[in-house]
Amino acid sequence: MRIEMKTPLVEMDGDEMTRVIWQMIKEKLILPFVDLKTEYYDLGLANRDKTDDKVTVESACAAKKYGVAVKCATITPNAARVKEYSLKQMWKSPNATVRAVLDGTVFRTPITVKGIEPYVKSWKKPITIARHAYGDIYKAVELKAEAGSKAELVITDKFGNETRTLIHQFGADGVVQGMHNLDGSIAAFARSCFNYGIDCGVDVWFSAKDTISKTYDHRFKDIFAEIYENEYRTRFESLGINYFYTLIDDAVARVIRSEGGFLWACKNYDGDVMSDMLSTAFGSLAMMTSVLISPDGVYEYEAAHGTVQRHYYAWLKGEKTSTNPIATVFAWTGALRKRGELDSIPELSAFAEKLERACVETVECGIMTKDLYAISSLENKTAVNTEDFLDSAAARLRGNV
Repeated sequence: MRIEMKTPLVEMDGDEMTRVIWQMIKEKLILPFVDLKTEYYDLGLANRDKTDDKVTVESACAAKKYGVAVKCATITPNAARVKEYSLKQMWKSPNATVRAVLDGTVFRTPITVKGIEPYVKSWKKPITIARHAYGDIYKAVELKAEAGSKAELVITDKFGNETRTLIHQFGADGVVQGMHNLDGSIAAFARSCFNYGIDCGVDVWFSAKDTISKTYDHRFKDIFAEIYENEYRTRFESLGINYFYTLIDDAVARVIRSEGGFLWACKNYDGDVMSDMLSTAFGSLAMMTSVLISPDGVYEYEAAHGTVQRHYYAWLKGEKTSTNPIATVFAWTGALRKRGELDSIPELSAFAEKLERACVETVECGIMTKDLYAISSLENKTAVNTEDFLDSAAARLRGNV
């Protein structure tokens, strides 16, 4: 008998190979066991273009309504994609659009399995990245500047008074970019990081570049420091955990020398880059969980990697691909677990745990996709295609449900 759900998940479908895997996961690992209820939104690039990207905003608003969403990887188009898909324009990152609606913090943690050793030999425990999910370059405006142009930053206050500063006098062609953030969003980011540290009993590191960005990055540093001193220092000290700020280049050096086991808080773009570095250094881009938690308690789970374009083109030719589906499976399990917690359906949360364990145990028994096969230290191992891996995980799951 399948597990009943009370409230739908918001399902955000995506692009290319991950879209194909998305359907396989539902058919093989979820629908046989769960009476799945979702409110479906097609965030594939063609449909985003067809709806003038309104579908992306609608999906984010639905996430606010229902409280839990699960998102497939999506294409952020560049000039080549505009031509390939005959797009009306170069649409913004759907992740950035969703995050702008929800705000909050993205937490990303490597999925560790036996036989996959971190490239950094000193790492003994997972390192979680906390990535601010609002503003910076993801909400930036940009313009090309011709030779002879002058670019200025202008702030007009509520009374109409202007404050101006020269950005650059262009003697040659160039580009200019303007970005922003909000004190309230930065404060919510800081509190979510400190709360995570308390909940998990781990140190919190925050890094930025205030020596260069003396107003923008310094604002982040000051807000973190003020909230820590006024609201969290006593609780941190009672738990024997610490908070500290350092420059991001120093943080990178400290991370590499560390044993792991802490939360590393980063601004939006820094977190994007550093989470990819961490996931790769721990084993694979497809071995990292990712959840956006908004200040008002909305949860959006996703895989932290891209749409695997090369594999998709091979799949279109009828070829079998060995694309690692684990991060996408864990997006589904994260959403199902949270839905179970919020709706008081313990069997749904327990199912999510069993599905995660089935995937991990499949790898630890030597059945894995090629990305893991290449780095696994297991003696008896077999590289399989995506569908065979999911079938093996499903067989193991059936034995545990």
